[in-house]
Amino acid sequence: MKKILAFIKRETVLMVSLVLAILSMFLVHPDRKYISYIDWHSITLLFCLMAVMAGFKETGLFRTIGNALLAHVHTTRQLFLVLVLLPFVFSMFITNDVSLITFVPFAIIVLSMSEKEHLIIPVVVMQTIAANLGSMLMPMGNPQNLYLYAKSGMSLGTFVEIMLPYTIASLLGILISMFFIKQHAIVIDRDDHAVKLPKKQIILYSIAFVLCLLNVAKLLDIRILFVIILVLFLLVSRKTLLHVDYALLGTFIGFFVFIGNMERVPAFQSFLESIITGRETYIAIGASQIISNVPTALLLSGFTTNYKALIIGTNLGGLGTLIASMASLISYKQIAREYPGKKGKYFLWFTVVNVVFLAGLMGMYAIL
Repeated sequence: MKKILAFIKRETVLMVSLVLAILSMFLVHPDRKYISYIDWHSITLLFCLMAVMAGFKETGLFRTIGNALLAHVHTTRQLFLVLVLLPFVFSMFITNDVSLITFVPFAIIVLSMSEKEHLIIPVVVMQTIAANLGSMLMPMGNPQNLYLYAKSGMSLGTFVEIMLPYTIASLLGILISMFFIKQHAIVIDRDDHAVKLPKKQIILYSIAFVLCLLNVAKLLDIRILFVIILVLFLLVSRKTLLHVDYALLGTFIGFFVFIGNMERVPAFQSFLESIITGRETYIAIGASQIISNVPTALLLSGFTTNYKALIIGTNLGGLGTLIASMASLISYKQIAREYPGKKGKYFLWFTVVNVVFLAGLMGMYAIL
């Protein structure tokens, strides 16, 4: 029973999506249309990307790259910038979740080695913001982008064009934040023992990632990609498939069923469409603060075709509250485990800095 309760607590969003799906079944009884609710392309591509990223993470490649960059760090500001820009850049391609899972523990280790643990909170807060903001630029940066990109049918170039101004503004904000860190010389006591990377696996995963990109660019059929990825991991590393976030895939399916059913309830559809129309971005930002941006993207996309507004709204909506982007909880859990006495201070810092960035980007949206 304890394990079940722990699972429910850990996967709250999944539980909510399943409960909503079940409740909606009382309004629209299961029939043949249910299978058409689910966007199988998005689900399959998300699975493939998560499998590839899990494979890369196991090789230790990302940490090796980060460790190599630290060889050129000599001041606290340089250290801050490297630790924050790592998740910002990597999240564009390996998702915000994987970036934070990889680089938050890395930052804690590095700050400890350099005897700069007093920077833990500002660094991890900014890493979290950086991962959420960097992931805006590309469809594979986060789950809601991948879904909205596939549903909209827009080109990769169009998607990047929409989010590029906000990504550049975010980068400028990160660079400015560096100057709030006091400048001191540092020496990082790094472990310079060479880590032998599994080159064969890295090459295979790199090829797999390129194939995922070809599908994103609409140059490779999703069915072919799925077969290749599945066969690759069954032959190379079956255990890696266990590290795929199946709860996230289940969350998508639950919300697909809920939204599909609610679209068939005329009164609900008319009400939601009347509220959303002309306010898509602001409603997406607001809803994300309460139910997070992935469920918001799934929910609102069933009642509007203004995908540009939803893409901007759900990406900016990842800022703000701790649950606005579920990826933010990854960092919070790391701090809570390693520094339980700093949870309150971290939450305060996180909220204030997120609100500042959100206000700035919303102001930019209003001007544009």
